[in-house]
Formats: sequence, structure tokens, C-alpha cells
Amino acid sequence: MTEPMNEPGVGSVQSLARGLAVIRAFNESRPEMTLSEVARVTDLSRAAARRFLHTLVQLGYVWTDGRVFALTPRVLELGFSYLSSVSLPEIAQPHLEKLVAQVHESVSVSVLDGDDIVYVARVPTSRIMTVSINIGTRFPAYATSMGRVLLAHLPEAELEDYLHRVQPEPLAPHTLKTRDALRGELDRVRAQGWCLVDQELEAGLRSLAAPIRGRSEQVVAAMNVSSHASRTSGEHARRVLLPPLLETAARIEADLQVAPDARSGGIPR
Repeated sequence: MTEPMNEPGVGSVQSLARGLAVIRAFNESRPEMTLSEVARVTDLSRAAARRFLHTLVQLGYVWTDGRVFALTPRVLELGFSYLSSVSLPEIAQPHLEKLVAQVHESVSVSVLDGDDIVYVARVPTSRIMTVSINIGTRFPAYATSMGRVLLAHLPEAELEDYLHRVQPEPLAPHTLKTRDALRGELDRVRAQGWCLVDQELEAGLRSLAAPIRGRSEQVVAAMNVSSHASRTSGEHARRVLLPPLLETAARIEADLQVAPDARSGGIPR
């Protein structure tokens, strides 16, 4: 799914925004691209795409054989700078490990970045999706349990803006297909305090998520337990997995309350 490149606002540096758009154009489904493909995905002219790609090659973030381009491991420095500047992943990790030992299912923490969730902590058990999930993996927020928890707790103006621009795609047979259906589900998630998504991101994947709040009681992240639908019914998820999930989220929140301020300016807010 192609992500639109947001135009920078007043006072911003357009070339920086476009350079980052070039980096973001590469993903699991597009690990290598030609110049023409990069230009198409980023909505840049071929000349502009060439300038940005060759600059990134000179800086060591992109590799090329003269025909195709790909990111280099050095690009991980950008993500590591973020992860090393916040305390949430470090605080959450031991709690995730204990929860996995208790429920024997994969557990993750993510934050909202634009219209996507981004994984910042994870303890897997067995692989239950066709794609591999790692730190930094992104998924559309509307089709994930953690995404819906995060969307449901956005300020009303931000939520309305999101619902106005989002275009749900049928990623799996059960994916919600309309904005109205999504809005109704987000209202329900906000009221009940947790979210169950049943095979909407991928067939066979059932996921249960809860919010993580910072010091000001604002939701700053979400955590989930994910399992295969063949071994975990919706009723089992609510009855057996939900209580320890909510308890673990509460423990992470308690640790965030006493953690030093994050240098990034704010995960534990």
C-alpha cells in the first residue's frame, strides 16, 4: 500500500521531508527499487528522486548497483536513536516476558505514528503471520487491535481528521470496510477499555489489546496478545487472556509513573 507523502508546512524543510519519504518508500514488499519505482512511490520527478537517492548513497543509507537501490543496515541508526532515547521499551520488556510465560502467546507493544502502528517491543512465541514482525514493523492502525486502542484515545479533533482521510482496505475477509463501522468500533473500544480484532489484519490472526497510559493518564502506547484463531476462540481470549493482559498493562503504567523522564520528551507523559 503506497503511503502519501505529506507536504511540509510553513517553516519546514521540504528537501528533508522528501528525503525521508524516499527512505520510507522501501519496505518488506519493496526491499529494492529502480529509480523509476522510487519516483512513482514518492510522487517525485525522476530528477528529484535521483538527487535524493544519490545523496543517501553518499551518506551510506542506501546501496545501489547502478540499476536498483536498497536500504543499508546503517538506516537502523535512525530507529535506534529513537528506541535508545525512550524508556518505554526497556520498561515494558520484562513485563512482556512474564506475560508470555503465563499465556504462551506472542506479546507486543506499539505506538501510533501517523496512520500506522509501529512495534517498539515484542516477545514472540511461534510465528502466526505470513509476515515476520520485528521492532519497527508497521501496520495500518485501523486493522489492528493496538491501532484501534490508540485511535480510540486520540483527541476528538485528531480522530475526526483521521477518519476523514483513512480509506480502509480489505486486508482480510473480516476487515471493517467503512469509516462508519470503524468509528462505531472505536467508540466501543473507548468505552470498554480494550479491543479484540478477529482476523481483520490477516486470516487466522486473533489479537487482544489494551492501552498503556503515561503520567498524565494519556494513552501513550498499546500492548497486545496475539494468537492463532484455530487455538484461541474469542470467548477464550476474553475470559483467559484479557485479565492478565490488563494486569500487565497496569504494571507497566505503574513503572512508567516512577521512571525518569524520557529524553525524547515524552513517552512516559
